[in-house]
Amino acid sequence: MTSSAHLKELGEFLKARRAELSPRTVGLPDSGTPRRVAGLRREEVAQLASISTDYYTRLEQGRMQPSVQVLQTLVRALHLQDDQRDYLLDLAGKTGARPRGKARQKVKPQLRRLLDLTATPAIVLGRRMDVLAWNALGAALVTDFSEVPEKERNYVRLLFTDPALRNLYPDWETVARTAVAQLRREAAKYPQDPRLVALVGELSVRDEDFRTW
Repeated sequence: MTSSAHLKELGEFLKARRAELSPRTVGLPDSGTPRRVAGLRREEVAQLASISTDYYTRLEQGRMQPSVQVLQTLVRALHLQDDQRDYLLDLAGKTGARPRGKARQKVKPQLRRLLDLTATPAIVLGRRMDVLAWNALGAALVTDFSEVPEKERNYVRLLFTDPALRNLYPDWETVARTAVAQLRREAAKYPQDPRLVALVGELSVRDEDFRTW
């Protein structure tokens, strides 16, 4: 049985995700008039998930234990990524409903071609700010990512452990603080991500600034 604390956290997660979306993002008509709440309204999420507004409201209030079927419709309605879906299932105590294996982060061929055609330095970041792809100018400006072992190819790790990146940015502290803030948001969304936990633990030990920020 899922604890009330987990149900409350599930409700907060749903509310936060709802606030990140717009009607246009999920295919709903947008009148363009000012909205009283950020993102989608509760009734809009309920409509997308084919459940009643009252049922969805109780989910956000942490007063309802959702079924697997409802969770699956919410995953689609809220356009959740794999990590977000897993987190939602964990909070609801439905880990057995999670698809086996987590899809590896991949960059689509179209994006790789676009990177090669881009006339400015560019890199693609994924979950945990892992570096997934880059163009030649990006490697020339930042670092040769191909020389970095794949498991260590993380932008935040490089910012704090590679002296060359510290020297690259005139205002390194601002860049580093922004990266830490982004990583903190990731940790709030996916607190059980083992690789994220390991990364935060490693950098907390290795760098005093990271640990403080």
